[in-house]
Amino acid sequence: MKFLQIFMAKKATKNKTATTSNIKHLNLTKSARRKEKRPKVDDYFMKIALVVSERATCRRHSVGAVIVKDRIILGTGYNGAPKGAKDCLELGCLRDELGIKSGERNEICRAVHAEQNAIIQSAGGLMSIEGATMYCTHSPCNVCAKMMANAGIKEVVVFEKYADQQFKKLFKELGIKIRKIKKPELSIDFYE
Repeated sequence: MKFLQIFMAKKATKNKTATTSNIKHLNLTKSARRKEKRPKVDDYFMKIALVVSERATCRRHSVGAVIVKDRIILGTGYNGAPKGAKDCLELGCLRDELGIKSGERNEICRAVHAEQNAIIQSAGGLMSIEGATMYCTHSPCNVCAKMMANAGIKEVVVFEKYADQQFKKLFKELGIKIRKIKKPELSIDFYE
């Protein structure tokens, strides 16, 4: 709440639309219903991964990933073409055209996987992802699992199983935890 007060006070001095007296009347947590419906931590971060997945440009899977450390989001990613490149929504799916099954021959796909994009995005951050948790809509392919291992991800939380299950051996060998949770409720409660 203190952060919000400081933020609103700074905003008020910039555009003179809010005042510190308005801040005193903000009531963000008094609703009993809000406290009852507050999502669990896993559901909270998984809902964010689901929203991130809405940006995906793959015709087969909409995958979203969120890297979290100490309950701080360090990076997000979705599956899609490299920056500036045409994507599958525009060009069509080469894997579909060649009849390649999901989870096989990933090198043919033009998309960068959500997990890879999340790791790449977090690389420029202020905090190391060593020891972080990745929330991802789907379990990883073997290539993404190797990247997660080298990036220092300690735990992966998913709700959907991907066709490629090769990651399990590597995760077991390295002690990387994988947890499957129930898909979170797809509603957002907003209280004014």
